[in-house]
Amino acid sequence: MFRSFLRPVAALAALSGLAAYATIMLRGPQGLNALAEKHREIRLLQEQNDRLKHENEMKKVRIERLQSDPTAQEVELERMGFIHQHDTRFQTADKSVQMGIGQTTAPAATPAPDAGSK
Repeated sequence: MFRSFLRPVAALAALSGLAAYATIMLRGPQGLNALAEKHREIRLLQEQNDRLKHENEMKKVRIERLQSDPTAQEVELERMGFIHQHDTRFQTADKSVQMGIGQTTAPAATPAPDAGSK
């Protein structure tokens, strides 16, 4: 009689212990909350990775366009503040002066040599 009573009590105790262990493990620091947090972090990293891949593709397209299209090169150089290929750049103490093709200035500091003075 004692054996027939002990077997169901032992089974019930084992199931209770297993349920308590499962509850502690699922609610603990490595439980379901941590799992959900890791899934959220993975999703955010995947979105960031996709965004970076898209940015890289856009930069590759821009680089290819700059390598092959002279107009795009000229626009980019002007945007960066550089001058045209055949322009001359003069720098003074406070400002820089850019001159394009066909524009000339007379030198201000050095007088022209006199051909008839000899």
